[in-house]
Amino acid sequence: MPIQQWSREILLLDMRDEPQFSEDLQQVAEQLDDRPCDVVANLAAVTQISSTGLGDLLQLRQRLVNDGRQLRLCSVPDVVWSVMLVTSLDKVLDFSPDVSSALASLQLDKQTDAEEE
Repeated sequence: MPIQQWSREILLLDMRDEPQFSEDLQQVAEQLDDRPCDVVANLAAVTQISSTGLGDLLQLRQRLVNDGRQLRLCSVPDVVWSVMLVTSLDKVLDFSPDVSSALASLQLDKQTDAEEE
């Protein structure tokens, strides 16, 4: 299953190439209507990314930011990473080396936010 409710606060996506890439992001957006969550997108199986896919990622990120939530991309293959560098999205999106690191960093961010309040 490409979309998993990892915890009450985090959705975990196992992304694939188009057309499934955009379909999965649309499905996530629908789930966020019911309950806002942070999102970890595992890109390990993605072999290419289109401009539509990039746009969908940016729209999802903006929606999450508006809801006070975060998007983390992880396990980004070199071919996709090169697109992120060329488009300067490496400066806009948040990345982690793998799923475990992404999940841990989200949880640490939540703890830090709670301690600051």
